[in-house]
Amino acid sequence: MKKLFYAGGILISGLCFSQETESKVKTSFFDGIAVIGYVDHGAFLNFTGPNISYKNKDVKFVLGMLPSLRIKEDQSEGTKNSVITPNLGAGFTVVYKKLAVQIPFYYNTKTSTQNGAWKMGIGLGYSFK
Repeated sequence: MKKLFYAGGILISGLCFSQETESKVKTSFFDGIAVIGYVDHGAFLNFTGPNISYKNKDVKFVLGMLPSLRIKEDQSEGTKNSVITPNLGAGFTVVYKKLAVQIPFYYNTKTSTQNGAWKMGIGLGYSFK
């Protein structure tokens, strides 16, 4: 009976520890993905921040926050904003091997001429991991 328990334990542990799954869900603070793109008549450079990701073989899906630098010339008269401003967006990124395609959303605050609104963009990037 003792040998049967040993054999069963070895068999179960062998099955549990030898099988590696290709797909998994995880959270992270930084994924090593840099993206440049276009949103609301300007450009952005961002890096994936805190997120939830799902990886299956060579494809990774990321949903998270995007700390960014937005590059946009202020077209208003008089006092103007800086051309480069820090922003925080949110969005969806798909990574295939090392190529990243991203759909970010950024919020533009209310001004004297426009209501506040979310703007969608598109970007391409590279995954360093």
